[in-house]
Amino acid sequence: MPPLTAKPYLRSVHIDPRAELDLQRYPFNIPAVRDMGVLLPHPDVTFFVGENGAGKSTVLEAIAVALGLPAEGGTRHVHRNQQETSPLHGVLRLAKGWKRPGSSYFLRAESLFNVFTYLDEIGSPRPSMHLRSHGEAFMDTMLGFRGDGLYLLDEPEAALSPTRQLAALALIDRLVKEGAQFIIATHSPILLAYPNAKICLFDGSGVSETAYEDTEHYAVTRDFLNHYPRRLQQLLGEE
Repeated sequence: MPPLTAKPYLRSVHIDPRAELDLQRYPFNIPAVRDMGVLLPHPDVTFFVGENGAGKSTVLEAIAVALGLPAEGGTRHVHRNQQETSPLHGVLRLAKGWKRPGSSYFLRAESLFNVFTYLDEIGSPRPSMHLRSHGEAFMDTMLGFRGDGLYLLDEPEAALSPTRQLAALALIDRLVKEGAQFIIATHSPILLAYPNAKICLFDGSGVSETAYEDTEHYAVTRDFLNHYPRRLQQLLGEE
């Protein structure tokens, strides 16, 4: 019999079928949220992809809050006056692995500044992240992740240059090999290239698994880079 492994720390996510949902109101009026079914995260890396407004960040935030993490981001020890959250987390049901992760973190680019401000206010012993650029602070935060952790990242590419995205990809791989699990909402074709990751597409029909080369992120980026003079002419009306 093969030995038990700690991962996945998060095995499945679904909406309680007994919950009474107002399908006319946010977030249950979003098709991918309403019809998400059962999400089965990969033990290593799972990506949420889709157009803006498709629901991927909404679901990721709800998972984070359901896990006891703050909606603005950080660890369970960050206790700020939180931004308003959707009611989705209250109806989610999470199936967890047999072992709890040694650490967990919800990292979202749009509110990381507020988390750093909070750490300064409570007198965190580490140097202020406000002394670093946004991208440097983002990478420094990820460098503090441990190999036995569960990490939720919301559009990390917003703070990272392409070179830093490659560095983040290498860091994610090292942590995965040490036992970490990641769930990442992203638009980055660089991050999406992580080998053997599960890619969940959020669209009007719900949530479905897709392949890297079938994502719009890959196809549009590849097409533009291979034919950018022509595409610019078409986009800018210079034909």
